[in-house]
Amino acid sequence: MNTQKVKIVSTGIYIPPKVQTSAELSRLIGRSEDWIISRTGVVNRHIAEEPMDAMGAKAAHVALQNGPPPDCIINASTTPLQLIPDSSVFIQKELGLDGIPSWSVQATCLSFVIALNSAAALVQTGVYKRVLIVSSETGTPWRDLNEPESAALFGDGAAAVVIEPAPEGEQSRLCDWVMTTWPKGADSTEFRGAGSRRPPFISDVTRPEDYLFHMKGPKIFRFAIPRAKEALEVLFKRNNLEIKDIDRLILHQASGKAIEQYVHYGFEREKVEKNLDEYGNCISASIPMTLALADRKGRLKRGDNLLIGGTGAGLSVAFALLKW
Repeated sequence: MNTQKVKIVSTGIYIPPKVQTSAELSRLIGRSEDWIISRTGVVNRHIAEEPMDAMGAKAAHVALQNGPPPDCIINASTTPLQLIPDSSVFIQKELGLDGIPSWSVQATCLSFVIALNSAAALVQTGVYKRVLIVSSETGTPWRDLNEPESAALFGDGAAAVVIEPAPEGEQSRLCDWVMTTWPKGADSTEFRGAGSRRPPFISDVTRPEDYLFHMKGPKIFRFAIPRAKEALEVLFKRNNLEIKDIDRLILHQASGKAIEQYVHYGFEREKVEKNLDEYGNCISASIPMTLALADRKGRLKRGDNLLIGGTGAGLSVAFALLKW
């Protein structure tokens, strides 16, 4: 356990205005609206009509709140603008900034949690004093409409936070975090193309479907749920906490069934933030979007114990324990 005396001073969010209802999507994937909602929990999802750097910059502008520019930018996103250069460069350009160190953390749906831990360590040690984390996802173009359940899950969106040292006398801090990874789950969530294993334009190696997202949802659910519970037990034991001590759960919006599982763990339903029905699974942006939405609704109070995290491709589980 290594407490970092840092504070999320502000949040920002950007939701693309175009909405795709489950009724509209049903015609594309050959499943009924009721089937989509019952399987995924998603009623609507938002579809980006602009690139991820533009969406990320819009969320970041809100988080920066006309304050001073950050002295570090971390892009915590999965869907890049292009493979090279790093997408953080384009986000910085969209913000109208220059000369600020910027890089990416890419751990699929858990990118924000890991970026948060990294930023906290940098601020705690005095390397930087004002770190901007941006998660921006335009995943809907990569949906495989021949895989109805995964295609029905995803939406687009962006969110950002600003991290600074916690002022003397304030409770805000990153108390602890836990992460575990099991490579045997690597084939359960895949985007196979564009890497060295399946580079483009090599006909005997790469297939068109390699450039679409693939997921074995039931397999992931069965594998991940007990591991998530184990990770939480480790975190709670290490910090001498119980479920009742958590004031708010800020979870990756993986699916309706996945979020419901935390109620089965024993968390009170009203403490579990959920927006999957309106926005879908926004990959790495889903956690900071959930945080920003809860912030805007006044559901976060300084001194609250927040549990932030969930599961991601790999297969990985990660949670951060945060004093808001």
